Amino acid sequence: MPEEALSMRKIREVLRLSALGLKQHQIARSCSIVQSTVCKYLKLAQAAKLSWPLPEDFSNQKLDQLLFGERPDPPSRRVHPPPDFAAIHQELQSHKDLTLELLWQEYKKLDTSGYGYSRFCDLYREWSRAQNITLRQQHQPGEKLFVDYAGASIPIHDRNSGEVHQAAIFVAAMGFSSYTFAEATWNQELPCWIGSHIHAFEYFGGLPMLVVPDNAKTGVTKACRYEPDLNPTYSEMAAHYGVAVLPARPRKPRDKAKAENAVQVVQRWIVAALRKRMFFSLGEVNEAIGELLVLLNNKPFRKRQGTRASLFAALDQPALRPLPVERYELGRWRKLKVELDYHVADQGHFYSVPYQLVGQQVDLRLTASTVEVFCRGLRVASHARSFVVDQATTIAQHRPKAHQQYLEWTPSRLLSWADAAGPNTAQLFRQILATKPHPEMGYRSCLGLVRLGGKHTTERLEAAAARALHFGAYSFHSVQSILEHPLENEPLAGPETPPAAMLHDNIRGAAYFDSTLQ
Repeated sequence: MPEEALSMRKIREVLRLSALGLKQHQIARSCSIVQSTVCKYLKLAQAAKLSWPLPEDFSNQKLDQLLFGERPDPPSRRVHPPPDFAAIHQELQSHKDLTLELLWQEYKKLDTSGYGYSRFCDLYREWSRAQNITLRQQHQPGEKLFVDYAGASIPIHDRNSGEVHQAAIFVAAMGFSSYTFAEATWNQELPCWIGSHIHAFEYFGGLPMLVVPDNAKTGVTKACRYEPDLNPTYSEMAAHYGVAVLPARPRKPRDKAKAENAVQVVQRWIVAALRKRMFFSLGEVNEAIGELLVLLNNKPFRKRQGTRASLFAALDQPALRPLPVERYELGRWRKLKVELDYHVADQGHFYSVPYQLVGQQVDLRLTASTVEVFCRGLRVASHARSFVVDQATTIAQHRPKAHQQYLEWTPSRLLSWADAAGPNTAQLFRQILATKPHPEMGYRSCLGLVRLGGKHTTERLEAAAARALHFGAYSFHSVQSILEHPLENEPLAGPETPPAAMLHDNIRGAAYFDSTLQ
């Protein structure tokens, strides 16, 4: 309280106590002033004809004027043009090694009659405090949940190797009651981040309207003061639970002051309390944290009645919305281009999409059990997750019609078709499949014969097959040539007879040669 206001308050108190009949020494003791000052105030009031109680609209200024008259103004300090503190502040923020003393020296070079160093510093601090005014935030019950990671960590020891892993500490606090949740996670990556949110919702037993995180890359892909871009998985999780995510403004920690306070409380009352314990698993750490959370949330407030737990149960919890029936299943998102074989790959396995999307960008959502493919926000394919490398999961409807028809002709179906066409056709098919160097070559030849069967009658194809078998021409081109020229009804040549032996006087014959060998 300013000195003048304090003096006026004591004068009013002296007048009040005097009206009650107290002696001057009693008044002096009550007001913590000397008796001579009490005597002086009473004489001045008597001279000014003032009596208690004073009128309600009697201001301190009027009381001072009646008692003391016009006082001379106190001598004022020398006033100089104020330095450009905004520019000075900007320079201090831009250069980490810059000091106020150096800036004051530069200021004195420009204005040699300016402020001294100590006054310069005092004025800058006053200006800085005036710029740092904060707005007190009022939170409604069940409205906001503030989340963050603590700066401290808890070591987890490996029993076999002795390796030490520093577990991260996730902290969430309700905006109204400050009811706090904390858990240890292996790291601060996306799966742990999403999992901790799910555990926090379940710990509170309901859902707030808003979740307020900071701008870590785990949750916010692109930080922005006005329209931050959320990680797709984080956004999907929020949509599943029906909550909105409102990240704090970049470099504005006061936007999430509740989270900052909760982190500080967790570090002091939980992390510090566990500093002497040795943990060998994440479960052990979270069990210990859970025990200390109960104590923390039931710890009485210092400046108000109740505890975090009692305030949460009375006001926050009734305002929370119920949890959904199904827990959110974490999905990983990827952007991929559809290849010419209308498949997309993940971890060496290939998944089909409609062939019309060849060459387009699609979004993959991968969970532990499923793979979903989205194009422009619309789901176009869904598959069971597989980790078999160099294999494909294909839905027949995703293939073009020509590919479907080609794959429908299996070897067994080809042979069934040939058997229905006739015995010669069936035998020719089997000969082709048996004589080709690779089965795939035989399939193609047989498919060609099926196509010929669609152009010609079964009788002609059967006759052409008989002719091809007769001459050992086991190929598609042979049958095609027979049908094009039509040769299938031409008589087949019988076995050739050897020519008769030629008789001539000059021909000696076999008997002659046999006689010469004797």
